[in-house]
Amino acid sequence: ALLGPSGCGKTTTMRMIAGLLTPTHGDIHFDGRSVLHVPAERRGAVMVFQKHLLFPHMNVGDNVGFGLKMRGVAQREIAHRVSAMLEMVRLPGYEKRRAHELSGGQQQRIALARALVIEPTVLLLDEPLANLDANLRLEMRKLIRELQQSLHITTLFVTHDQEEAVMLADRVALLVDGHLQQFAVPRLFYEQPANMTVARFFRNENFLPGEKVGSTIKTAIGPLSLVQADRWPDGPIVVTLRPEQIMITEADGANVVDATVTQALYMGTFQQLTVSLGSVAWRVHAPTDCCVQMGDTIRLHLSPSQLWCLPSADLYKEAI
Repeated sequence: ALLGPSGCGKTTTMRMIAGLLTPTHGDIHFDGRSVLHVPAERRGAVMVFQKHLLFPHMNVGDNVGFGLKMRGVAQREIAHRVSAMLEMVRLPGYEKRRAHELSGGQQQRIALARALVIEPTVLLLDEPLANLDANLRLEMRKLIRELQQSLHITTLFVTHDQEEAVMLADRVALLVDGHLQQFAVPRLFYEQPANMTVARFFRNENFLPGEKVGSTIKTAIGPLSLVQADRWPDGPIVVTLRPEQIMITEADGANVVDATVTQALYMGTFQQLTVSLGSVAWRVHAPTDCCVQMGDTIRLHLSPSQLWCLPSADLYKEAI
């Protein structure tokens, strides 16, 4: 997945891959072969856009089979492949329907079938679910994932939605302001963000400056133990831990700190607490049955195995 906020360069990157734009620098490879000078129609890449762009004067069968017809495929073969593809997108027998007779989700499935029926080398999806409601988006995410895995087609999915990216993708590339911030498996964006920009994009606002000395980090709230200490050099550093990784406890021990609750919000499946840790505010996700109120002092366990560190220079960048 190609993930990032609006205006970061996601669609521009996808258009270059498709051959609709020419990059000023660099190269584009399909299966280890440069396609930089290969025209768009010969690259084997197809795009599905946010708007389905179905032909209104054609029925569903003709829409799905259009690419095959342009390639000179025999009519009997077109009918067979269209029928099979409609089965795959869970719209069997829809060949004679018109686009205006379909729901938004059905129209997007037809657009997906039209792209897949020509058996492309690369499938490019440019925020195709953005105009669908929440339930339809979830249904389409599952369908796209199933199709990609069953057809084994290299797929690039452009989105600004973190949840969508981590659900659909084997690898995620995060773009911010035209720069690649991190390229990794989805889990690492949550557990091991490359920098503060990545952490914040994935809704983590918990940052605490400190000084790393061996396997200990000296902070304003006391020393914190760190399991993965060899990953970072000694010196100034920023400690981070996601809200859902912080445990409320009554026990004493290493990495247990006192915090004051300054806000408690009911979020449906959890309570979002804002707590004061010295001079910084952190967020904590607590169970809904946790009885805490503003002004309460609670004890938090910051797991040494889950603590992650970021470059201290990120704090300076954020302050500019």
